[in-house]
Amino acid sequence: MQLEVCVDTVDGIFACQGRADRIELCSALSAGGLTPGPGLIQIAKGSIVPVHAMIRPRSGDFDFDSADLQCCLADIRAVRDAGLAGVVLGVSSGQGLNLRALREQVDAAGPMICTLHRVIDTIEDPVEALEQAIDLGFARILTSGGALRAEDGLERLARMQDAAQNRIEIMVGSGVTAQNAARIHHATGIRSFHASCNIGWTPKGRAVDLGFAGMETCRNTDPGKIEALRLALQRIRAQS
Repeated sequence: MQLEVCVDTVDGIFACQGRADRIELCSALSAGGLTPGPGLIQIAKGSIVPVHAMIRPRSGDFDFDSADLQCCLADIRAVRDAGLAGVVLGVSSGQGLNLRALREQVDAAGPMICTLHRVIDTIEDPVEALEQAIDLGFARILTSGGALRAEDGLERLARMQDAAQNRIEIMVGSGVTAQNAARIHHATGIRSFHASCNIGWTPKGRAVDLGFAGMETCRNTDPGKIEALRLALQRIRAQS
């Protein structure tokens, strides 16, 4: 049973130490996760937990133009130079994956481990995309089963897990908690989990009055939630 926690702050990196198996490092989790900045990457270099950086130059969809793709390649090279363990990628084109762009990005990643992110949830045929991801050299796929929350995508998640046949890791994410991890596992057979494990906080002062902070963006990684999910996964493993 594997636990990946997505974080977008220095405190989030620290909260994962000794608790998570892997970190997905982002900026702007409120926008679904964007490429982290150089300062956050520098701090992440000291993590004892393997760190995989999100490569996503902007919010919105995943149909990137040539300028976006050049930005992605530059970000991948920066993450590789920093010595992080992996990158998290995803580019779409029409109804499917942009195979040419993804091939270029995987090649740029070199020895780093590559994860295909939830771009796969926007694609009509996830099994075809799964086969393409294997051919491209991805190690794992992050997916909610095409649903807003993983609990609502169990049928598709199970289908993807069956199709993977241990050739690629299927990692479930979106709304994963200590309370629903066992149900997701028993319904799908998936043994790799991704969660933000965060908690909201209320900002105060002039920054709020001037529009620099809002409830929807003020969330911090909670070590207690990470520990609770880690223990839940340990119980699942013990019962398997």
